[in-house]
Amino acid sequence: MRIDSSRAAAWRATTLAALCLVVAAACGKKDADDRADTVATTTAPTTAPGATTAASTVAVTDVRLGKAVDANRRVADDTDDFDPGDTIYASVLTSGTSPDAALHARWTFEDGQLVDSTTQRLAPTGDAATEFHISKPGGLPKGKYKLTVLLNGAEAKTKDFKVD
Repeated sequence: MRIDSSRAAAWRATTLAALCLVVAAACGKKDADDRADTVATTTAPTTAPGATTAASTVAVTDVRLGKAVDANRRVADDTDDFDPGDTIYASVLTSGTSPDAALHARWTFEDGQLVDSTTQRLAPTGDAATEFHISKPGGLPKGKYKLTVLLNGAEAKTKDFKVD
């Protein structure tokens, strides 16, 4: 049996069109899946172990260091230069709301040696200040230090300071 060329061409065109529809449908589904993944990531980001997964609109706006804090947990004397016997206070200022957020302060010495690490849970409903501090009975060694503040497991702010 012999198929004429016009019938064969029509059959090929129909087959090609059907194949294109199948591929287009598969690509459209993948794009929709990708958009769904993006939305899920945006509304419920992956966090580090021990960090909160609650939706949050809280952000760290500033970190201030000083030798004292007031009754509102705000640094009274903003400085980045300390004596070995000082207690070093950090006032971490946040803005926004969250039903449950983890604020973490990691204090390190010159080569990254951990001096102290503290986490505080908070549920802010606007502007807030959270206080962290370090000191050592015999005094902190002289040198350069760094405070790294993490919010829900993600680095939010850093502050360099020195003890001399």
